[in-house]
Order: sequence, then C-alpha cells, then structure tokens
Amino acid sequence: MTTQTPSLANQPETSPNNSLDKSLNRQMIVILDFGSQYSELIARRIRETQVYSEVLSYRTTAQKLRQLNPKGIILSGGPNSVYDAHAPQCDPDIWQLGIPVLGVCYGMQLMVKQLGGQVEKATRGEYGKASLRIDDPTDLLTNVEDGSTMWMSHGDSCTRLPEGFSILAHTENTLCAAIANHQEKLFGVQFHPEVVHSVYGIALIRNFVYHICECEPTWTTEAFVDETIREIRAKVGEKRVLLALSGGVDSSTLAFLLHQAIGDKLTCMFIDQGFMRKGEPERLVEIFDQQFHIAVEYVNARDRFLKQLEGVTDPEKKRRLIGHEFIKVFEEESKRLGPFDYLAQGTLYPDVIESADTNVDPKTGERVAVKIKSHHNVGGLPKDLRFKLVEPLRKLFKDEVRKVGRSIGLPEEIVRRHPFPGPGLAIRIIGEVTSERLNILRDADFVVRDEISKQGMYHDFWQAFAVLLPIRSVGVMGDQRTYAHPIVLRLITSEDGMTADWAKVPYDLLEIMSNRIVNEVKGVNRVVYDITSKPPGTIEWE
Repeated sequence: MTTQTPSLANQPETSPNNSLDKSLNRQMIVILDFGSQYSELIARRIRETQVYSEVLSYRTTAQKLRQLNPKGIILSGGPNSVYDAHAPQCDPDIWQLGIPVLGVCYGMQLMVKQLGGQVEKATRGEYGKASLRIDDPTDLLTNVEDGSTMWMSHGDSCTRLPEGFSILAHTENTLCAAIANHQEKLFGVQFHPEVVHSVYGIALIRNFVYHICECEPTWTTEAFVDETIREIRAKVGEKRVLLALSGGVDSSTLAFLLHQAIGDKLTCMFIDQGFMRKGEPERLVEIFDQQFHIAVEYVNARDRFLKQLEGVTDPEKKRRLIGHEFIKVFEEESKRLGPFDYLAQGTLYPDVIESADTNVDPKTGERVAVKIKSHHNVGGLPKDLRFKLVEPLRKLFKDEVRKVGRSIGLPEEIVRRHPFPGPGLAIRIIGEVTSERLNILRDADFVVRDEISKQGMYHDFWQAFAVLLPIRSVGVMGDQRTYAHPIVLRLITSEDGMTADWAKVPYDLLEIMSNRIVNEVKGVNRVVYDITSKPPGTIEWE
C-alpha cells in the first residue's frame, strides 16, 4: 500500500483505449453514466480516495468490463424512470461478473428492477436534505453516523427488493434508502453520497472503495508524472512537438511536463491576441523563458485581432472571429516554425467525457487534431493541417492538473491562477471592443486583482474581475459634470464553476476598489457590484 507517495487527490494545496501504462489502471473503479449531472463528481470523489476512476457509457458491455477488470462498478443516477419505455438499461450480464456494484439513485432502482424487484412512482417524492436512519451499520455504512444528512433527489421508490437483498437504511419518506446483497457484494443508495450536502457521503464512498472493492491508494501524483514522462518519451522519440501556450494552468502544466520529458524538442507558441490582463504576456514570457529556460515563440498579433472585432457587438460573433483568427495565426506560425509531427493539447478528462470529437488517422490508428482546445476552445484547425496528438493530461480533472503542476515546479502564481476565458477581456467588454475600452478595462481589472492580493484574499474567490459596460453615466468630478463608463465588479465563490455564489465581500474592500478605479482609471466615474449567483446568471457576462 503506497501511503507515502503524494496523492493526486489529497496533496496540500478517458478512455481506456488511450490510457497510460496499465500499471496506473490496476486499481480502477468504473462509473457507468446514465445521464446524471453528478457522474463526473462521482469520479472525482473516487479519485479523492487515491483510486483511479473512469466514466463510461451505460451501454458498455459486460464483456468490455471484464477486459478492463475494474475493482468495482458504480451505476450513476439519471433523469429517467426505470419503468419508462425507453429508459436506459445496463447489460444484465454485469450482475454475473462477480465485481462489486454500487447503484446510486437511478442506478439503485435499475439494479432492483433488473434483478427481479419492483420500482414504482413514489407517493411522495424526496428532494434535498434528509436524515438517514441506519438499520444495518456494516459494510457500506460503517462509520456513517445514524441520523446524518444525505442529499435526496428522486420521485420513484423501490417497493419490493430482489431476493437476497436487505434494507441498510431508511428515511422518513423512503423505506429503502440504502440496500445490499452482502453475499454478491451488490449495494444501492437512493441518495447522492458524492455531493457535499451528504455529510458522511465520502465515508460511504471510502467504504465501497476500500472495504468492499479492496482497492489500494495507488493513484498518486508521483506515479502519474513518472509514467507519463516515460510514455511521452516512448511516443515522441526524436520528433518535434508544438504547444499553443495560453498561460493558464492547463497549458502551463503541460509545457512543464513536456519539457521534462523531451526538452528542446518542444516548441511553445504564445499568440498574444491583445485581450489578456495587464502585464500578463510579459510575465508569461519572463517565467517560461527567463526563469525556467523553456523557449517561447512570442507572436504579437494584437492589431490583427482588434481589426477583426471592429464594429462587432454580438458576443458569439466575437468568439467566432477570435477563434478563426487564432487558427489563421496558428497555421501561419506553425508552418514558419515547423515542421512538427505532434501537437500537444491540454485536453482534460471532462473534455474526454463530454466530447465525441475524436478523429482517427486510418493509417496509424492515432488521434489527429482537427480542433484545438488548449487555447480558446473555439474553432477547428484546418483538416489539411494534420498533427498526431499528445494529450498527457486527458486523464485528469482540473484539481488534479493543479497538483501535478505544483509537483513538477510550476510557480504557485500559475497553479492557483483564477480561470480566465480564452477570448479574454474581449468578452468582458460588453459591446464593441476598442483599444480605448481595452485599456480602461485592463486598468480597472488590475485594481481588483491588486486589492484582493494585498488583502490576502486572492484565493478566497473562484474568480474576481471587472466588466466594462457600453453605456455612460453622469457623474461629478472636480465640480464638473462627467459622462463616463460604469465598471461592474464580479467576485464569485465556487467549487468547480458549475454553480457559483456572489462573494460577500467586506464593504471596506469594495469601497477601496471603487475609489481606486474612479480615481486611477481615466474614463470611469461609477462602480457597481454584481450580486447574481449562477444560476440564474452565468459567471461571465458574455
């Protein structure tokens, strides 16, 4: 058991066909996805136990699962009712594999139905927090406190259990809140242990992973980095690799990892489209080129991008134009610097789960690039610009990328950098993007970041930034009336960006930022604070 190796999940702060060396996958839990919004979250919770997990389609056959040989299988929740005519079903031969199974919500109901039990529409649905009353505190519910809160979200209930099953726990409204066939190692829960609202949810998951599936904590940062470097060297050999560097944590971690693996055979290209925050392009080149001696080809394309956005106000058109222009610049510069055999992309595991954009070279069987995801997440590379892909991060979630970056020496200022949209400040300027408006927004945004850093609060927020509105408001400055732009402050807290709350920022800090922006940023005479959560709003304004 590896207890001293740094963990991908617990350090301080994919597809099996494309997996790394199989030694990383000996201890694996498979999640079969039935359309739950929490399927990725289940995978992340498993990885927090230092055990590798993958999300696969519910259509995955028992034969395929037998080949993968996971230590356990989890059936996710889903929006359907198991008695619907076209409800998704798993391969019934899964129950004969002898592999422990945990069904969550819909997954539990499907288990009950396929094994001969009965599921019906509940007399009374159950949504939100519920107190779990434990009837059998063994196996799955070991160390789960009786009466603890679990998160419910179901309108159906199990009314008759299959032969061999017993009830482990109930709630006020649900008789079968947790069930088990101990002999066959089949378990089900009607609640969602993976969400933070389920107080002892992670304890239940650990019970399944360690006690029932008998996994060991082998999914570690050190193991991942060592195996990945070996795989990169074996795959690339003496060929050249091109990486489009954005300065974000994904592409920066990838750059450091590739540089450790192949050294000067890596070429990093940074295309400055003019929409980054104040001082960031210069700082990026300084960090990579001067501090760590990773050569960066800096391409100043600011005028080209700004010209493309002349007179454009529609946010989607902005994104498309920026994406298309990025492709043009990338193509021109890659031909100038090339030839290259491989394109490195910062594809993460959520991209693998959510995207079917996989193109295979018929001669080699390798994936080839027709979409660049590492920079803008918009547009596609021309089909005649064919690279083989190197995607070393495609097995990782965002939090795991940060831990890998930290372990290989990526500066903390990049590791913990707030998320920043690919189109940058262009979509934080509502309306037309001009040089004047970019300068105003850069200066206002700098004040926000500078003040929260001075207060030691930078890492209290998921994101903190300014937005420039395309209107002018009346003001009084120096006994004269002014008509200038208002700035919107947007500071939010979140775990993963899927949902977010507006931050309850101290009034004193808001006052300091407002005073500085109005006094230091020419063209602004009013500052307002956005108190909209996500949902109903989004984090970005465009």
